Amino acid sequence: MRYRVVMLGFAVCMVVSMAAASAPPVALAESYQGDVELSQYWVSEKFDGVRGYWDGRQLLTRSGAVIDVPDWFTRDWPKTVMDGELWAGYDGFSRISTLVRTAGPEHPGWKAVTYRVFDLPQHGGNFNARVPAIREAVSAINQAWVLAVDQFKVRDAAELDAALSDVLARGGEGLILHHGLRSHQPGRNSGLFKLKPFEDAEARVVAINPGRGRLQGMMGSIDVRTPDGRVFALGTGFSDEQRADPPPLGAWVTYRYNGYTANGLPRFARFLRLRPGGPPPEISAQPQTSE
Repeated sequence: MRYRVVMLGFAVCMVVSMAAASAPPVALAESYQGDVELSQYWVSEKFDGVRGYWDGRQLLTRSGAVIDVPDWFTRDWPKTVMDGELWAGYDGFSRISTLVRTAGPEHPGWKAVTYRVFDLPQHGGNFNARVPAIREAVSAINQAWVLAVDQFKVRDAAELDAALSDVLARGGEGLILHHGLRSHQPGRNSGLFKLKPFEDAEARVVAINPGRGRLQGMMGSIDVRTPDGRVFALGTGFSDEQRADPPPLGAWVTYRYNGYTANGLPRFARFLRLRPGGPPPEISAQPQTSE
């Protein structure tokens, strides 16, 4: 198998930008830096699924695409706007991603999916008021697959670390911290944080590099470009199956990393997964650096 570098053109960027035009007004978390008054925050588990924004009529992804769920899944849901996560269990991201992207509403896998509600974007009150309102809304729906995400308090950093350890021990991704006095604010905001043992981000595949030795005939690494134009290689985190059928040129991938090098590149960057549906809406709304 032979690979070569292919440069990506302007047309791909245009398609992605147009797809993000109807993205719902979701709130996005900043990375937790440890310099906040924890007593002011509600803490919850961060579920690794597909974002599902219920606009009162249908479920939408973060980019605004309609999620084709079974009729029974949203039957009798209220007109109340809800924000949550479609979740298929720990290590279930690939399953829920497949259901949302390609499987269709008739697939039996939907019976193992829950919708975990973590906000009511149009409630009007601060998060202290929205927490009981979320519980009441979910209780009124009264469906086993619709759950209110548990919101709890911690007194200090030690309790926060213990909560994170509990989540990680059962296979979870991390925690979300939400300031109790903040109203719902679309986009990135300082009252909403995510706490994980690693960072992750998205980048676009710009080259596929051949493997050597044991990886002869397969992909050895991929070169990716971040939205701000930095290019670096991802060579770890892939299974042999993924190396035999690597992410295609132009695809967006999610990678994990631990801080940055002195040159501003992600440290210990490793492949996590192919990102379905193109870049996140906050990226696709930005002009992309031309290659």
